[in-house]
Amino acid sequence: MSQLGHQPDAPILSVNNIEVIYDRVILVLKGVSLTVPAGGITALLGANGAGKTTTLKAISNLLRAERGEVTKGTIVFGDDQVQSLSPDNLVRRGCIQVMEGRHCFGHLSVEDNLMTGAYTRRDGKAAIARDLELVYEYFPRLKVRRSSQAGYTSGGEQQMTAIGRALMSKPKMILLDEPSMGLAPQLVEEIFGIVKKLNEEQGVSFLLAEQNTNTALRYAKYGYILESGRVVLDGEAAALRENEDVKEFYLGVAGEGRKSFKDVKHYKRRKRWLS
Repeated sequence: MSQLGHQPDAPILSVNNIEVIYDRVILVLKGVSLTVPAGGITALLGANGAGKTTTLKAISNLLRAERGEVTKGTIVFGDDQVQSLSPDNLVRRGCIQVMEGRHCFGHLSVEDNLMTGAYTRRDGKAAIARDLELVYEYFPRLKVRRSSQAGYTSGGEQQMTAIGRALMSKPKMILLDEPSMGLAPQLVEEIFGIVKKLNEEQGVSFLLAEQNTNTALRYAKYGYILESGRVVLDGEAAALRENEDVKEFYLGVAGEGRKSFKDVKHYKRRKRWLS
């Protein structure tokens, strides 16, 4: 997994005004646009049900399995529109999703799980073996548990296995869905720290969907906030951390005279976001 060599601000992914419909009637995403620079970490933030997972699945072409489809807009990865590609074709081009909830093959060993990530590769056993050892360098805990049945490892180890499996495909970009879900704070910091190292040392770009806004904005450079299937706010991560609405609604910090999130009516929030 060599350095990518992209210019840091060149977009590797551009999502342009997409709409997503489930079962041909349920409009879930309503004109979502975002970009991810090559070699960057971008956060996709919002409450449960805001549309984060649907956005990632639209990019990775996993919607069809759930009777969903992109009905408007374009998705460009690298230099090509990819919304009509099969998921495995997109993986071969260098874009892969790590699903929410880890989704390891519980009956397989940790190492066998990792090796399934290399199924699209055609560069030989030696290259795959080198990358397996590189995964173990980033996740030393997995090397210790390499022979263990994945279903009997901890939640943190399963999340590491899922990310390591994605790395075995030699990705240029990983779509990472809720990596902190169900994990203790110490493990969350460990996993985000490894994501940062992979980004800095291997040049892997990340689009990170998270409810844990505070942690995500410490590691990402740029962020987008989704609400009800729309992007309602975006900006540099440092600026979002200081934004009063973000502090109040997502970081749990209310300014002087402010109400708590649960006491603010939705239409008032929307008016403030869009003003």
